[in-house]
Amino acid sequence: MLFKLGAMLMTPGAKLALLVFAIVFPFLASNEYQVYVMASAFVWAIAVYGLNIITGFCGQLNLAHGGFFAIGAYTLGLLTADAGWSFWPAFVAALVVTAVLGFFVGIVSLRLKEHYFAIFTLCVGFIIYLLIDKWEELTHGPIGVRDIAEPYGFGLVDFTETTPFYYLVLAFLVFAIWFMGRLSRSLLGRTFIAIRNGDELAQSLGINLMRNKVLAFVLSTTYAGLAGALYAGMVRFIGPEEANIVHTFDMITYLLVGGIGTITGPLLGTVGIVWITQSLQFLEEYRMIIFGPLLVLLVIFFPRGITGSFLTWMHRKAQSVAPEKKRTESKVTTTRTREAENNA
Repeated sequence: MLFKLGAMLMTPGAKLALLVFAIVFPFLASNEYQVYVMASAFVWAIAVYGLNIITGFCGQLNLAHGGFFAIGAYTLGLLTADAGWSFWPAFVAALVVTAVLGFFVGIVSLRLKEHYFAIFTLCVGFIIYLLIDKWEELTHGPIGVRDIAEPYGFGLVDFTETTPFYYLVLAFLVFAIWFMGRLSRSLLGRTFIAIRNGDELAQSLGINLMRNKVLAFVLSTTYAGLAGALYAGMVRFIGPEEANIVHTFDMITYLLVGGIGTITGPLLGTVGIVWITQSLQFLEEYRMIIFGPLLVLLVIFFPRGITGSFLTWMHRKAQSVAPEKKRTESKVTTTRTREAENNA
């Protein structure tokens, strides 16, 4: 029964139903704050999808991901609040800046492997935080950036309202998931997975390790910059805490809980944890007493995340069903052969 239910949830019809639910959610929410929370969860999910490219597909643990999220947010914030740019040109500039910085950081950091790469990117993330916090002439330091411009809807939509902005974020999230799905089924995606499975094996197949790793890193940071720019346009105020390394570990948690290297895992992990955290807000600083053990139980019983563990279970179930099906077909063939011989 569970196998059939799980198979049903993986069908295109079920995915379409989830999309329909996301579209009608503002009409089902009891207040505007719930719509805001869901929009915030979608923003973080976009960033987690970027982390999934470099970590889930390519196998490189980037601990500076939260820093690139902040770079996207600050690029848009400074260009709109200080330079007087409108939202959409600044939004494009945020993507370009994070992609270019991701390229240069990737060229340097990806010469290292495994935990050395992780430690280096951790240092990069901390440097980004220090620059944002201390470079007051550019970033305004601890004061942060205020009066960030909101997206303009060309006279058709007012994105200062929560619900229209929710649909804007949802549109970007759908595009991010669609691109992730296309990437996972492409030759480039299979190349990333080959690198994750082993550098030496991938190199023996003629794969250019550095070029593909840098490309994965740039795609990952572009996702982070996209999420950061949307976040800045949503809250319209940002500070140095946006670059805090804690955000990187939050995104890693979302990815691990949902399922690393999967398509739906980042969305399930992010939305699930965000809403669990919101539901435990009444406990204030004591909410981790409940939230912590829940994470431990998830790690114990779902070591590959919710989506990853479910896909593994489905694969094992299919493997156990296949031999039984073959035995049944063999018995039917033998019975029919004997009946034919008796009739003859």
